[in-house]
Parts: sequence; structure tokens; C-alpha cells
Amino acid sequence: MREKKFNTMKKPILWLSVAILLMTFVPSIQSHAATATKPAKTNTISASDAAEAKALLDRLDEIKAMDKSRLSSSEKKQLRKEVRASRERINDIGGGVYVSVGAIIIILLLILLL
Repeated sequence: MREKKFNTMKKPILWLSVAILLMTFVPSIQSHAATATKPAKTNTISASDAAEAKALLDRLDEIKAMDKSRLSSSEKKQLRKEVRASRERINDIGGGVYVSVGAIIIILLLILLL
């Protein structure tokens, strides 16, 4: 009779230990995954690209300040397309070398160890 009680006690202890392990390791894995995928960005922008980006940003500010209630639906659609294209172009101009956070940590550890 004791053997059955011992076997039935193994299952709750097993499930409890699995639950504790999951609660300790899964959040740390998720937080590591969230920080490791964010790239650090270094920018080198030429003067002509900076001027173009400034002009695009000014145009975006003008569009934001417009009274869009008087526009027709096709005009609003055109403005949305222009805003999307401007934002894409600004992102292309501001593009640079991407280095992930995980790579930076590894580089720092290598520098400290060497």
C-alpha cells in the first residue's frame, strides 16, 4: 500500500518541479530574446541626404498640419501614399550599419577577457 502512495506522490512533485523550472527559465529566455533582436544603429549621412531628409520632414509636418476634413477621399488617399513614401525614403536615408545587442555584448566580453 505504501508503494502506491509513493508513486502517486511522484507525479505532483514532478509537475511542481516542472512548473517551477518553467517559471524561472522562460521569462529570462523571453527577455533575452527581446533585447537581443534590437539593433544598435550607427549613422553617417551626407549633406545632400540630410537636406533631402529635412525637406521630407518639413513636408510631413505640412501634411500633419493640414485641415483634411475638406479633402475628398481620393485626395486623402494620395496624401497617405505620399506620407508612406516619405517615411520609407527617410528610413532609407537614415539607414546605417546594424549591430545587434547580443553581438555588442559578445564583443565587450571578448575585449574584457583579452
